[in-house]
Amino acid sequence: MTENKNTTLPALLQNDAVKKRFTEVLDKNAPNFMQTLLTIYNSNEQLKKCDPVSILAAAGLAATLNLSISPSLGYAYIVPFGNKAQFQISAKGLVQLAHRTGRYTALHSGVVREGEIRGVDCVTGELIRGEKLSDEVVGYAAYMRLDNGFEKSLYMTKAEVEEHAQTFSQTYKWQKDKSIWGKFFDRMACKTVLKLLLNRWGVTTSGLSEAIQADQSVVTKSTFTYVDNDGRTVQREDYSQLDTETVNTETVDTETGEVITAE
Repeated sequence: MTENKNTTLPALLQNDAVKKRFTEVLDKNAPNFMQTLLTIYNSNEQLKKCDPVSILAAAGLAATLNLSISPSLGYAYIVPFGNKAQFQISAKGLVQLAHRTGRYTALHSGVVREGEIRGVDCVTGELIRGEKLSDEVVGYAAYMRLDNGFEKSLYMTKAEVEEHAQTFSQTYKWQKDKSIWGKFFDRMACKTVLKLLLNRWGVTTSGLSEAIQADQSVVTKSTFTYVDNDGRTVQREDYSQLDTETVNTETVDTETGEVITAE
């Protein structure tokens, strides 16, 4: 896509190719999804500063995964980072994708308070349960059970999750108060243990695998770039994403509001 500083997300959403692709992916739900995207954009000043193509790409991935981006539902989010927008899935979104496999009979993650877990069996890997001693959060746990009876749990202490956050989020490492981790630590921690559990031992479809891989990345048609981590870029394994790189650049006449397609 040719870069043009006058290109805006509202203009891109008027592009026939974009509307057609959203309709192909979401059918009759496409107009509502696109309106939700526009509402999110208009209410977020930081998102308005982001490259609109990166916003569209993140939204396109959510659409391909059939995950609502409505903040009230909380399945997936479009998060600004500098001048780019990242795709971010929630624990709720991961559970939604996992249940679509039809293989999970139980799946959960949550905070662990002092005394609730006394340790992990070194042979079986099972959590050794205890009685809550206080409301102090000391860790985070995730649990899964498959339809064949396979069970697995994962427990991380708060210190281990803190180390994980500092390793994978440069914003949290250097500017905690401005990071998503800093604002919603428990929520991000619960998602982290669940994501690690699913990635290591779960049954995954291409959609769930892609969501795990794409989490907190800037999306393009063929890559994911982890701008808040080490900046590395990995190749996507699934190319079903909305093609936002071949859309004709559009600008908007600031006086009339007319959408103008660049030659």
